[in-house]
Amino acid sequence: MPLPLGHTAIGLLTHEAAEAPPPAGERLKWFLIVTILANLPDTDVIFGLLMNGNGSLFHRGPTHSLLFAVMAGCLISFLSRYWRVLPTIRCRTAVALILSHVIADALFTAAPVSFLWPLEVNFSAGHSGWTDVIRCVVFEGFRDVGLVAASVLLIMGIRLVRSRRHAIRRPLFRSPSA
Repeated sequence: MPLPLGHTAIGLLTHEAAEAPPPAGERLKWFLIVTILANLPDTDVIFGLLMNGNGSLFHRGPTHSLLFAVMAGCLISFLSRYWRVLPTIRCRTAVALILSHVIADALFTAAPVSFLWPLEVNFSAGHSGWTDVIRCVVFEGFRDVGLVAASVLLIMGIRLVRSRRHAIRRPLFRSPSA
């Protein structure tokens, strides 16, 4: 099961594939927005904890759906145009970052996600209290080392391909000026 560290790594990979690298002065803002959007579907755990003390209460429900990804992604994109704290992000990129979480959960865990909510609803079974959730996020992040390593390698590959493509486009010789 991907944890926040794994979802962040997959989100960074998704952003790298979808967009050009951000300017040097914007990298921290981009890292934060990618981290937030790649982990946004798991806000259902927080709502379950606050409402009932059970992080599994709503987990993998509506926030793990295509509808949520599109609505939240477009809303964040719209807000980013007017709220200068956020870097301006395209709707398709924001949606892709949120979907990266849902797809990772669908691929790397046995429990189903509610991808077509409200037509289908799947919730996590069991009970996860505050200590369970905190322990899992803080102390079990090492389990995401494979996802992080694979994401880093793929990001490096994307950057290598981009740099070679850019090098090919540059002329080898400049024509003499008249």
